[in-house]
Amino acid sequence: MEKKVNIYTLGCKLNFTESSTIARQFKENGFQVVDFEEKADIYIINTCSVTENADKKCRKVIKQALKKNAQAFIVVIGCYAQLKPKEIAQIPGVDLVLGAAEKFNMLPILKELQKKPIAQVHSCNIKEVQEFIPSYSIEDRTRSFLKIQDGCDYKCSFCTIPLARGQSRSASVETILKNAQEIEKKGCQELVLTGINLGDYGKGIEPNFKLLDVLKLLNEKLQHIPRIRLSSIEPNLLDDEIIEFVASHSRFMPHFHMPLQSGSNRILRLMRRRYKKELYENRVMYIKKLIPHAAIGCDVIVGFPGESEADFLETFEFIRELPITYLHVFPFSERANTPAIHLPEKVPPAVKEERTALLRNLSLKKKFLFCQEFSGKVEKVLFENSVANNLIWGFTENYIKVGVPYNPELINCIEPVLLKTLLGEGVFVGELSKVPDCVLPAEF
Repeated sequence: MEKKVNIYTLGCKLNFTESSTIARQFKENGFQVVDFEEKADIYIINTCSVTENADKKCRKVIKQALKKNAQAFIVVIGCYAQLKPKEIAQIPGVDLVLGAAEKFNMLPILKELQKKPIAQVHSCNIKEVQEFIPSYSIEDRTRSFLKIQDGCDYKCSFCTIPLARGQSRSASVETILKNAQEIEKKGCQELVLTGINLGDYGKGIEPNFKLLDVLKLLNEKLQHIPRIRLSSIEPNLLDDEIIEFVASHSRFMPHFHMPLQSGSNRILRLMRRRYKKELYENRVMYIKKLIPHAAIGCDVIVGFPGESEADFLETFEFIRELPITYLHVFPFSERANTPAIHLPEKVPPAVKEERTALLRNLSLKKKFLFCQEFSGKVEKVLFENSVANNLIWGFTENYIKVGVPYNPELINCIEPVLLKTLLGEGVFVGELSKVPDCVLPAEF
């Protein structure tokens, strides 16, 4: 009988991409990959450790898995596993903890599926991790995330990612093209390029080959993927040439996500970020000059040590005045072994909560105003296998969420939709502007 395995993913899209690759390894070796709701023989929790809540969520998932099957073999991988393997090994029920270099080679370790009193830990020194492991997601076939870069050489004072992921390293050109063509054969309509520090692509491979060269290569070689999207990219690495290339090639989506973290240069210095707010503003305005309809997402950390009321108001006003589309707002969370933990002038939790709420409310308003610009217009929507309230949902090129009356034939199709009713959360209910003519790939 096939052993059943579930892979539960916490955190970023890169984790999701790697979980997808690990799932394929298990399928190819005779395992049955099941949903978390089903009883499994093996539960693999792919963890994040960006915030304290991510750690707590890992513990919660472990408990839920053991409720489904008290004899299940529990494996923990991901950033939390690399950072605190001994701590995880002490969690009741955990059998195996794998670090950054070991998680893609767990099958040989899992030959003996027997629970033992003490969890096994396989974790190397992160400074020794130099190999790039290719990964991509393909399960839903609508949108595929392709990892082309991993690790980070930046030393932001609040971040544990370099400690969990290691140094910046990149996929070879040949690997990127091979994986992208495999994704293309599956009928995916959208390819999302992702990495820990995507704009730093090029470390460890042939000289002078950068992210822009990857974009040019994929644009030239891929024949049947109509959409390519960039994931988050640092503002100091999003140069004019990349923006100009996206603006002049319709296959590349008018959607950028640039972490800001703070609109105060004083706080940016304390964070050890590699730009000032003036550069960030320059990047936003240049995008909007060339691509007026582009969506621009932004990450912000609230309540960083030393953030005064004046610093916060400076951030608030800076964001309010910029044509940013939406925000991801994170209250500052202290992480062990980061310089920020030793900074004075801690911001009280209540103040962080208040500032977080203000920025999230600002995000809702900005997103709603952005969407209003497209009310009554016809936009191309890629429909996903996502159904709610008798509507099937998808996204426009500039990442506006749109629902139309449910029709399963729309899954993985790009269709023109009239954006009619704008809801408060910044999503549209629309109607197809013509009879759908999408033909599904043979594999569907």
